[in-house]
Amino acid sequence: MSQSLETFIAGLPKAELHVHHVGSASPRIVAELAARHPDSKVPADIEKLTEFFTFKDFAHFIQVYLAVVDLIRTPEDVRLLTFEVARDMARQNVRYAELTLTPYSSVKPSVGIDERGFMEAIEDARKAAEAEFGTVLRWCFDIPGEAGLESAEVTTRLATDDALRPEGLVSFGLGGPEIGVPRPQFKPYFDRAIAAGLRSVPHAGETTGPETVWDALTELRAERIGHGTSSARDPKLLAHLAEHGIPLEVCPTSNIATRAVRTLDEHPLKQFVDAGVTVTINSDDPPMFATDLNHEYAVAARLLDLDERGVAELAKNAVRASFLDAAGQDRIADEIDTYTRNWLSGPAV
Repeated sequence: MSQSLETFIAGLPKAELHVHHVGSASPRIVAELAARHPDSKVPADIEKLTEFFTFKDFAHFIQVYLAVVDLIRTPEDVRLLTFEVARDMARQNVRYAELTLTPYSSVKPSVGIDERGFMEAIEDARKAAEAEFGTVLRWCFDIPGEAGLESAEVTTRLATDDALRPEGLVSFGLGGPEIGVPRPQFKPYFDRAIAAGLRSVPHAGETTGPETVWDALTELRAERIGHGTSSARDPKLLAHLAEHGIPLEVCPTSNIATRAVRTLDEHPLKQFVDAGVTVTINSDDPPMFATDLNHEYAVAARLLDLDERGVAELAKNAVRASFLDAAGQDRIADEIDTYTRNWLSGPAV
């Protein structure tokens, strides 16, 4: 890839739809939190974090992820993490992000962060980040599937209780391991969240087959699919996704790091595009995978053989697939178009 295209990507206004709260903790923040909580399994030395974040497989990734979750023990930890994640996004010209939070991991009895304190911490960080950086954050509350139906009940209650539900909450998800965690069991919880006005965005088909994506569509009424990597193995599923305009939240480097896909050259991103499926590009858990959103766009540009105009259209996919209001979508899409026109008409400023 040319240095010019990399520079274009770095300055491009962007939206991100699949990025995790704890998984976005930079090494600096992880090290600071680990120093606050020396009884944790996470090293406080930034250099040692690189080795710590080298995953053997998806199961090992989950173990490491949960070890970092254990560092978030107080509302002050929550607020610090959230604000600093927004700072890192702003540095990449992310104008809007739907950040996936797993509140159950923080408010469960073994951690014990006060529920209202958690909500106040994320909202305070959201408002402060928008005021200081101009980056708009919205929340997706997701069920940690490995924690079972108790976690589903708690997550649903937090997402639907008018006295607790944060102003920035827009969607409801399901994460964690897929193997041994069938999607249909979560239908009642998604039904309640959808009835409360939230949008359905479960993970599916990352480490299991296309049948998991079908379950997410038919049982959980998914409006977007997190990852959906195995969808490429089912032409009927690809046709369904394309026909109904259901976007995939694609995270290329994550898929390699967790061994969901063996190599980037084998990644199904081009198959999705060739089948007419809307794709959005995302970083998932960027510091853990030694990536960021700019790098993911560079990877996508190579896999799809895109120039600046193509990358700009890819960026607009994420804007249009977001749950931002129409006026907000138009504002960011216009900013992308203006940036691209100015770039192509002369030296970038």
